[in-house]
Amino acid sequence: MPTILRERGYRLSFFLFDLGEPVHVHVFRGKGGGQQCKVWIETMRVAWNHGFNKSEIRDILKIVAANRDKIITAWENR
Repeated sequence: MPTILRERGYRLSFFLFDLGEPVHVHVFRGKGGGQQCKVWIETMRVAWNHGFNKSEIRDILKIVAANRDKIITAWENR
């Protein structure tokens, strides 16, 4: 699971075996990935969320949007 970015305590990465899905990123925070969510890049929507509150999700979506090109490039080069 390559890490694409670490910002404000969040770790953005993806699973190498997510082959049949559209471009997305998994976001983790906490020891052992205690909080997690999955964000679809094309629509900038949260696919699922485990533990982040609404404010944190807004922050995550801003970080993902600001790094969209970097995420897509990493996805294409995996």
